[in-house]
Amino acid sequence: QVQLVESGGGLVQPGGSLRLSCAASGIMFRIYAMGWYRQAPGKQRELVAVIGSNGNTGYADSVKGRFTISRDNAKNTVYLQMNSLKPEDTAVYYCHVENNNYWGQGTQVTVSS
Repeated sequence: QVQLVESGGGLVQPGGSLRLSCAASGIMFRIYAMGWYRQAPGKQRELVAVIGSNGNTGYADSVKGRFTISRDNAKNTVYLQMNSLKPEDTAVYYCHVENNNYWGQGTQVTVSS
């Protein structure tokens, strides 16, 4: 059974930082590309960042230069380091196994003063 468990969300002031983690189990983690997505109230879920099995990364234009995705295959974990956070980054962030229908439960990120 595949499980993806996100953690690290919370309330942060504009300009602050958070690091999200997603621990995977039930899959051969190292062979899969992994993605972080987010969904704000009233909006569609959107791709934030993706990392391939080879470590190649891609980012949405809105987060380039501020967010960094990384992975630790020994820990079956993918991370999203978020810096210089803005109120418009407020959303529920989800971990996803690319090219599969596996999603985490989501973690809330709120950027507000």
